Amino acid sequence: MSGSNGCKIAVLVIIVALFAGTLGFVSGFAAHAVLVAAEPIENPLVLVEEPTALPPTEGVEAAPTGEASPTGEETETLPPEEPTPVPTIAIPDETGEAFDLFWEAWNLIQRDYYGELPSAEEMTYGAIRGATNTLGDPYTAFVDPAAAEHRRATDGGEYEGIGAMVSMEDGWLTIVEPFKDQPADRAGLLPGDIVLRVDDTPIENMSIYEAISFILGPAGTDVTLEILREGDEPFEVVVTRAKIEVPLVESEMRDDGIAYLSLFSFDADSTAKLQAALEELMAQGPDGLIFDLRGNPGGYLNEAILTAGLFLPQDDVLMIERTTEEEIFMTAHDFDGQGPVAPDIPMVVLVNGGSASASEIVAGALQDYGRATLVGETTFGKGSVQLIHELSNGAELRVTKARWFTPNDRAIHGEGLEPDLEVEITAEDAEANLDPQLERAVEYLLTGQ
Repeated sequence: MSGSNGCKIAVLVIIVALFAGTLGFVSGFAAHAVLVAAEPIENPLVLVEEPTALPPTEGVEAAPTGEASPTGEETETLPPEEPTPVPTIAIPDETGEAFDLFWEAWNLIQRDYYGELPSAEEMTYGAIRGATNTLGDPYTAFVDPAAAEHRRATDGGEYEGIGAMVSMEDGWLTIVEPFKDQPADRAGLLPGDIVLRVDDTPIENMSIYEAISFILGPAGTDVTLEILREGDEPFEVVVTRAKIEVPLVESEMRDDGIAYLSLFSFDADSTAKLQAALEELMAQGPDGLIFDLRGNPGGYLNEAILTAGLFLPQDDVLMIERTTEEEIFMTAHDFDGQGPVAPDIPMVVLVNGGSASASEIVAGALQDYGRATLVGETTFGKGSVQLIHELSNGAELRVTKARWFTPNDRAIHGEGLEPDLEVEITAEDAEANLDPQLERAVEYLLTGQ
């Protein structure tokens, strides 16, 4: 696609997930923060994020929960009988014996270990990470204070980093999509590249949020990434960070009468900006509409519902959310939607492996109701919702609270949405600046086939 409409061309090789949820997320990463946006608030923030974009990612929507943000457990310190004081935790009676075993093991380590012991803080962080890892859910994670502060400082549409969407799977941080003409792209990083090390720090088995915090940094500074690429030996790439400004909405009325609309992430005001661009396009009488959600890692839940409501009736069920306690059927009316702006125009939604979380909510609803034809590649497959709890020392605990399903009760998590018309973009296409997915979408709207 031409530079004027900012077409997002991605070569999907391996997908692993803030720019924050990616969900599974869906889920930012532009060596920004994981697309998991959240404003510093006292109540937990509900995210629908994941892959994360190193710009945000898991953009996410804040849904009021009415719960106060929990703080960490109080800790005590054992008498200094051993070399290093050991913190103790107030454990409920029913779990006391299990934790007695933990302290039995740790006391032996203190007594016998030849080497430097971790600090009480490092031990506490390690214990929390170990506990969350037993859940087998990459989106339930502990984020240390420094990484959490990075995330809060880089919320929004601009940040300083390398400009790439990333994902985490099986402990490996993977490039999902470098942003066109940004540092990662100019340095030659490709979709599917696995980041083994950032400068001198191995990042395997870190949470995605912490791994990204090592990649972010001031514009003009260099970061050395050790990369594993399929078919090659590991090699190093030096990337010069820059200020990354991510255009939230791009739109264009094409010469062939097709309106093009692109949304990068579901930020707090994305629907309002999208609606303004859509109304301007509709006023020009287009013959069809292409809505590009490729590489969109997700964002705020309410923005996803409101965006779907720009194309569907306000009382249509747009998403089903299930928790251990309840089942919620969400409509645009629930979020004060004002009614569809483009309810009838022939429509195609472009998706790929970088379309995650909130993007999948929108695409799934439009597909289920037959409102739009999906063109491209299978989406990321993050259908979970996270609560962000700010802990007492500034760290964050992200907890998967729910799973969501399309209006026809299709599960997305771990599966993704299959396009109606599957079209891949090869490495050769990307190098030649070709976009067969966009071309197929235009063909479908002009011919109906």
